[in-house]
Amino acid sequence: MKKTFKFQRREGTTAEHCCVPLCTSSAKFNSSISFHTFPSDDQQRKRWIVNIRRENLIISHHTRVCSRHFVPEEVTEPTGARGRRRLKPGAVPVLFPWNNDSLGVRNVEVWEQRSRPESVETGEDAGPICANDHNYSAAPDPAFVASVISDNESFREKIVPQRQQLEQLSLKLRFGLQRFAGSDEDIRFYTGFWSYDHLMRFWQLIETPLHFMGPIARARTANTDSAKQSAATTQALQPIDELFLLLNYLALGPKQRDLADQFGVHQSTVSRIILMWSSFLFSVLGSQQIWIPQDKIIEHLPGEFKDYPDTTVILDCTELRCQTPASPLLQSDVYSNYKPHCTLRGMIGMAPHGAVTFVSPLFAGSVSDKQIFLKSGIVSLLRPDMAVMVDRCLLVDDCVPCKVYRSAFPAGRPQMPADEVRETPSAAHLRVHVESLIRRLKEHKFFDKVIPLNMFGNINQLYVVACLLLNYQSGPLVKAWSK
Repeated sequence: MKKTFKFQRREGTTAEHCCVPLCTSSAKFNSSISFHTFPSDDQQRKRWIVNIRRENLIISHHTRVCSRHFVPEEVTEPTGARGRRRLKPGAVPVLFPWNNDSLGVRNVEVWEQRSRPESVETGEDAGPICANDHNYSAAPDPAFVASVISDNESFREKIVPQRQQLEQLSLKLRFGLQRFAGSDEDIRFYTGFWSYDHLMRFWQLIETPLHFMGPIARARTANTDSAKQSAATTQALQPIDELFLLLNYLALGPKQRDLADQFGVHQSTVSRIILMWSSFLFSVLGSQQIWIPQDKIIEHLPGEFKDYPDTTVILDCTELRCQTPASPLLQSDVYSNYKPHCTLRGMIGMAPHGAVTFVSPLFAGSVSDKQIFLKSGIVSLLRPDMAVMVDRCLLVDDCVPCKVYRSAFPAGRPQMPADEVRETPSAAHLRVHVESLIRRLKEHKFFDKVIPLNMFGNINQLYVVACLLLNYQSGPLVKAWSK
């Protein structure tokens, strides 16, 4: 039709064109199309301008709109041969190239009144309209009810095991103690305890005082039968997983951010757990009496100590490397002459059979071994019938009320006596066990790295807890002592 309009040339007419964008209608080529001027009514003229979508349109006497943009019902055809096509009052152009010259199917508005179907009876004699598709007052068939109940029970029997399997799978996939419960090798790697059963026995020891720790007590109170579903929201980790986090922190020494990613908690939560559990274990394990009476030591004395039967404790000092402070005064306090860097120093004592019986607090690296011995408080535990075994550099004979065993050295003498020369290897062989104990302490990777200054407020608790855990984590230092 567009091609037909384009090539129907007319002669003796004015060159009238349609002002609608994209419309090519012209009076010289189309005798079947009429061109209409804009209405004189302002409101209707505005409607024309809005529908045409032409900006800055200047309307003159020759500005026309062709009849192709009007609905056929709004155009009146001429009655005679010389008549003209006219628009009905209120006609507005609505057909344009951008709507494909069509109005489409008009959606029925919500407020329009729809005619009721003729099949529905209306009138005064018509009874009430009621759909008899269901009788709500009738009781269901007992057989139908029984079948529905049986279907629900069978469905529940299938769903409950699947839900339990999903819960068990989520526990296995979650980074926590239950994930590694079946592997003693993983337990030794992440916690330092010899086996999962070994760790559970330690958990039974601290579980009773655990109720008195504030955050744990509140979490356990919330974890009642009526609040099991909301327990996950009150605490991100279970108490045993928080203990597992602290043991992992000591055993492997990871960054707190790495622990936060592994356990799925915030980094501040990891810091809070480490501080809370180190303080808790420091109080619980520190309240236990680890100093063993002399009669118990003699009862469990290994055969290697037959030449030193009165030995009560074997002492040695250890050092932990720390960050260098910015203040020169603080640097002089923590700088160690024994090792050319800044350190913290502490003293550890063990019974002849390998148990940790004494742990001193940490001191600055510039403090000597003798000063640590005097300030640690071990002198008050010694009696005249006891004996201590120390390193040859620890000269404390004038400070203790008991006997001191050490490896002999010349100390300004030109020659040592023969009995001291024979005694030196045996004493050194026995004293080396405390170094093995310190090596077990250093197996906690946390003490391998440089301790930052911001950990000084909590490092003493972590150090004491790591020393006391040696009595619970590993087996005896010598396999023969296990008997």
